[in-house]
Amino acid sequence: MDFEVIQGDIAQQSADVLVNAAGTSLQMGSGVAGALRRGAGGPINDEATSKGPVDLGKIAVTDAYELDAEWVIHAAAMPHYGDGKATEQSIADATKNTLERADKLGAKSLVIPALGCGVAGFPLDNGARIICETIAEHDPETLEDVRFISYSDEEYNTVADVAAAVKDEHGLS
Repeated sequence: MDFEVIQGDIAQQSADVLVNAAGTSLQMGSGVAGALRRGAGGPINDEATSKGPVDLGKIAVTDAYELDAEWVIHAAAMPHYGDGKATEQSIADATKNTLERADKLGAKSLVIPALGCGVAGFPLDNGARIICETIAEHDPETLEDVRFISYSDEEYNTVADVAAAVKDEHGLS
């Protein structure tokens, strides 16, 4: 499946699904989770934590509240904060489970951050490759618009370079 790389604040995006880079506790702390929690303006953290903890690589779905989306998929690519690091497998599983659930929800659009990278400690270039390959290999049912979002210039440049290489390898535009 084709996808694009964009730069910005995930909480300011408009899509059917916004993806939270979650830990297994589903507690919405800082980074992407903090931005989504603040943007949602409702009890999203309470709803998320009521669905956890989840196993590494698994997901939970909540309402998006005041975000410009229908749902937030909380993708647990890393253990609870301080309990370890993200792994290749946890990032791949969290990404795959996210895409599959978005299709089951009937979503047409989805915005996903660099799961397992940042505070989770996984190297961005390797994590971006796993996410891009998982998206490229996904056979969508309803998804048409998948955007891989980066916040900073440096993160965007890394993700865009990795995405271009993966798209070339998979024959995507």
